[in-house]
Amino acid sequence: MAIQKSTQSQRSTLLNPRNLVAGELASLDPARKALVQNLVSASGLITRPVKAPDGGAVGRVADVVIRWDSGDYPKVSGLIVRIGFRRAFLPVQNIADISSNGVQLSSTKFDLRDYQRRDGEFLANDDMIDHQLLDVNGARVVRAADLYLNKVARSYYVVAVDVSFRSFLRRVLPGSAGRAATPGKVIDWAGIQSFGRPGEPTRLRKQNTALTKLRAADLADLLEDLGRHERQVLLEILDPELAADAMEEMDADDLEDMLLHAPVGQAADLLARMEPDEAVDALRELPEEDREAMLEAMDEETSTSLIELLSYEDDEAGGFMTSELVVLKESDTVAEARKLLLELDNHDVQCIVVVDEEGRLLDDLHLIDLFQANPRSLVGNVKNESVPETVGPDADLEEVVEKLTANRGGSLVVVDEDNRPIGRIMSDDVVDALVKERSGRNWPWQEGRN
Repeated sequence: MAIQKSTQSQRSTLLNPRNLVAGELASLDPARKALVQNLVSASGLITRPVKAPDGGAVGRVADVVIRWDSGDYPKVSGLIVRIGFRRAFLPVQNIADISSNGVQLSSTKFDLRDYQRRDGEFLANDDMIDHQLLDVNGARVVRAADLYLNKVARSYYVVAVDVSFRSFLRRVLPGSAGRAATPGKVIDWAGIQSFGRPGEPTRLRKQNTALTKLRAADLADLLEDLGRHERQVLLEILDPELAADAMEEMDADDLEDMLLHAPVGQAADLLARMEPDEAVDALRELPEEDREAMLEAMDEETSTSLIELLSYEDDEAGGFMTSELVVLKESDTVAEARKLLLELDNHDVQCIVVVDEEGRLLDDLHLIDLFQANPRSLVGNVKNESVPETVGPDADLEEVVEKLTANRGGSLVVVDEDNRPIGRIMSDDVVDALVKERSGRNWPWQEGRN
């Protein structure tokens, strides 16, 4: 769509949410007052008259047809007009004006056949109003009380969504007062992520780019607040790695529900992208049949690793350790080690395990030790000030807490019976394990209660 520079500037002004958030109309300055008066309520158009160029009545508005593939602001492609018992499509090209009073036509030539939805088309009232949307900039789930249209050049666009209770009441209460826009809590549509037609599995709008800037914890909150359809669409929109990070922050019950209602292949893929200990925690909560189906859908290496972790009890070191380790051989040079670390897509690495040629643990180096050493030195010659503290995979929680406290470090290395490293326990892993353990206990004030 080509828009002249002057029109782009005008559009930017019109769509600025600060210009839409109004309060009482009488209190607005003239420019904002004119803007609010030019907004058209999508819900207020329902049953409004559609008039021919000569003023004669043609029919009444049944809904507004919009397209998601027309840019940041959905473009109105036409209206559905009720003519007798038919719901005919009226293309926007045949419309001279749309206002809260109704629709004025420039031509009465339109198809009288019943409207058939085309790919990419949505209905403002049937599909969007009263449904969930994401306010990406506010990192919250909202429900649309109304949508506002505005004319830019010769086209009409959805420019904002109203989420105020006032507009909801205005819409549902009878009377002509419900026709005009009443901007209260208004969000610029450019900051909205929609979910397409309710009940339709295919998403028809691309991801709002601001989603990629949200923290994993914020995305987790959004996933928890959404309905199942909207949650599934958001999962499909998000980059899988970002979705997996968000899943690690979700409440266990919400995560279980999401995994059970997602396609098995998608759920398996997301679980495989999660930290192994987080994935194992999620798998433990699933019914056995669903757990086995998801493990079977993963690649063999990942499923084998997770099955091994599942073999440990959740209160044992092996049950809550992180199995992803950065392992270096004593014969590697410091320069090679640095290159490996720089190539890793993991910003949480703090320590590196050093092993001998047989894979047995020799040391647990901090990053600072490597980056202070001579690049030509062998990793085996870089010495740590402390001896690495280890536990076996069957160590109980009490032993882990005791060793981690005595070590005063950030982690413990988990080794097998041959002293080969198989995992690491971070301090936050211990906190999570303690929370799970205590959540199943009765606190002193609960004793004696049923």
